[in-house]
Amino acid sequence: MEWSDLRVFLAVAREGTLGAAARRVGQTQPTMGRRLRALEQAVGHTLFQRTPDGFMLTEEGAAVLRHAERIEEEVLAFQRQLDGQEQHLEGPLRLTASDWFGTYVLSPVLADFARMHPGVTVELLTDTRFFSLSRREADLAFRIQPFDEPDVVARKLLRMPYGLYTKAGSAHPQAGDGSGCALITMDTAFSEMPDVAWLQRTLPKARVAFRSNARAIHAQMCAHGAGLAVLPRSLGDGFPGLERIDLGKEPPARDTWVGYHRDLKRLARLRALLDLLVDRLAN
Repeated sequence: MEWSDLRVFLAVAREGTLGAAARRVGQTQPTMGRRLRALEQAVGHTLFQRTPDGFMLTEEGAAVLRHAERIEEEVLAFQRQLDGQEQHLEGPLRLTASDWFGTYVLSPVLADFARMHPGVTVELLTDTRFFSLSRREADLAFRIQPFDEPDVVARKLLRMPYGLYTKAGSAHPQAGDGSGCALITMDTAFSEMPDVAWLQRTLPKARVAFRSNARAIHAQMCAHGAGLAVLPRSLGDGFPGLERIDLGKEPPARDTWVGYHRDLKRLARLRALLDLLVDRLAN
């Protein structure tokens, strides 16, 4: 049994298809299929049921999964510990953040970091899902809520003000119940976010015209006149074609947290980037 085959097994179990698993581990789909068959031959059991919708774990596969995840934890732990002792300012550094935060907040800082430390290759993943710091899916993560993982070192990086925006030059809504107003807001999966509740309280009679989980798309739709949108000030204030309006009360601000696995606290390139971020953004 090869550890590399267990990595293939874990990727297929988590992604559900060979194609998605191949993209996750950076191998071709035929290679993934061969390695998976080799693992099944090594353990003497069929680990997945092949269905039209993807790969489903068999009972034996579920048993292997529990052990494979423990093996993965140990392998990643000693990799993190060795990486955390590395003092050279070179090598890869993977970050994860939301799309608008990566584009409008992190990009200027990362551009300066690239000029200061050309030996470091920064990879930024923008996604709504949380990448695992323990599994080294990311080295540094930015979130709008505190981290609850026990092995993560975290701190509050900044407090982000939000504003209400409309298309530049259009008529401003008056304070009231929002009758006749169209709203651009988060999709239903994020309906509990503070700015969504603020919009509902502030303009209860306004109709929802558009939903999305991407703030940058909110800004684009707002600039095209599709409706009013609550946006982070760092996005909305500099976005072409937008104008911030005042209804007498501001949307709630949000805290942004940054975290990394404790085993990487001595990793020089991570410390250098974190120090720059704190210097530029912390408040």
